[in-house]
Amino acid sequence: MTVSKATADAVKPSRASGKAPVDGAAENPALQMGELSELLGYSLKRAQLKVFEDFLRCVAPLQLTPAQFSVLLLLDNNPGRNQTEIANTLGILRPNFVAMLDALESRDLCTRVRSTNDRRSHILMLTEKGRTVLARAKKLVATKHEARLNELLGPANRVALLDMLSKIAAEF
Repeated sequence: MTVSKATADAVKPSRASGKAPVDGAAENPALQMGELSELLGYSLKRAQLKVFEDFLRCVAPLQLTPAQFSVLLLLDNNPGRNQTEIANTLGILRPNFVAMLDALESRDLCTRVRSTNDRRSHILMLTEKGRTVLARAKKLVATKHEARLNELLGPANRVALLDMLSKIAAEF
């Protein structure tokens, strides 16, 4: 593993004790990231956290998480699908999805109905309140959150980033 000079300097032992300084902030105001800043996974996660923070701020009046918003969007575009299909499409584990549905149902945003074809399965439907909340959320996301991202990236970079992320999602 190659260590940059800045990283090596940040962890260089002090002359007095022969150990790295305990309070490195006194000597070096910023932590040296080294190879971490060059790892795609780390950079994707950091970007995701920032994007989620902004999303949560934008839809704060509606108290929706990105996952809940995704569920409502899928239910709106795929009425009558079962909860396993929705959870699998979004990559949400069954116990987590059941808890999320409980929360959405308690807010009267969606409803579960036992399937007539398979009594072990539940069909998911948006309620009228769910459609109203989703419409407000879509407007907030489009006019604030996505608009901010589009301004930051520009149209060409936005399309390129979506293409790259789709490629990663399809291959892993």
